[in-house]
Amino acid sequence: MDPLFDPADFRIPSGVAHVCAAGETPFLRRHDAAFIAYAEDKSGGSPGRTRQEARLASARDRAARLFGVAPGDIGFVSSVAEGVSMVVESIDWRAGDEVLVDPDEYPSVAAPLAQRGVTLRFAPMLDPAAVMAAVTPRTRMIAVSAVSFLTAVRYDLPALRQAADQVGALLVVDFTQGAGWMPIRADVADFAFSSTYKWVLGCTGVAIGFWNRARQPDWAPGTAGWHSIASMGRPDWSQRPALLADAGRFTRGNPSHPGLYVLDGALDYLDRFGAPAIQQHVQALTVAMLGRLAEAGIASTTPADPRRHGASVCVASPHAAAIVAGMERRGVLAWNGRGRVRVSFHGYNGSADMARASDALIDEWRAATT
Repeated sequence: MDPLFDPADFRIPSGVAHVCAAGETPFLRRHDAAFIAYAEDKSGGSPGRTRQEARLASARDRAARLFGVAPGDIGFVSSVAEGVSMVVESIDWRAGDEVLVDPDEYPSVAAPLAQRGVTLRFAPMLDPAAVMAAVTPRTRMIAVSAVSFLTAVRYDLPALRQAADQVGALLVVDFTQGAGWMPIRADVADFAFSSTYKWVLGCTGVAIGFWNRARQPDWAPGTAGWHSIASMGRPDWSQRPALLADAGRFTRGNPSHPGLYVLDGALDYLDRFGAPAIQQHVQALTVAMLGRLAEAGIASTTPADPRRHGASVCVASPHAAAIVAGMERRGVLAWNGRGRVRVSFHGYNGSADMARASDALIDEWRAATT
């Protein structure tokens, strides 16, 4: 199977199989022009600022299509951790309140809650029945990644929505491991976020935020800035200023305009192919690799069924660091961390990359375990 994207569109080092999209994707070459356009607009005075705001609006429209929601429900934050923190800090927590998370949830989702002192209770998000049994009248939120960073397991978000609704809790979702390769309906959540430097093909400094205004019409962040208030016209600071009516209130100060120029171009690129086609492509590669690992007797923590896994293949091993280092020496860029090897595919990969990554992982796994 040939790559879906033209690999020449990306800064992939010569001779390398780049299979670490869940960590960092290679940069699109078109982003060079995005940086130049930003530099020119930044230098253009007030007309240049108008062009910057137009690029923000374009990126917002494209991000809304990515999330399957209206543009007014989309805003931008600097990171998923910032977005989740804004939601956490906006809640009037009471003694005894609890939040359900998976035991292996990513820190961007769990850390803002733990730092706030909210009681975390753990439930396996892979088992909606267990989550349903774990919710109590004190459960204020279920916080979850759509796809696990650790195992590439995909969670049943409609079932988790049902569990949250059972007690009137919020559902907060991090789509980072799914956005850019699979179709998304963010409106299953009350709030949702995604980084943009992975499968979305953007860069750090900009993350997408979603506020479900239909479900949470009265939400307001706990703090504001000049960019998130409704009027700049000599506010009366003796009164609390009104906020923007839409999800623009996520962005308290200047957004990362360079990152938004990059994001706008990245989403335009992804729109050429569409999430269903990208999903079909990358999951053909994950299924093929899982089959090769099974033939070699190497167990994966990633479920074999593509309906239950993401765009990565994960192998738990105490030798993960050595295995990934060995793969790099063979020209295969995978990802190490938290005791597992993670191989992730995107549209610029094809069967040749999958085979090369599989062979390298199998050889290095055997070398490390014998």
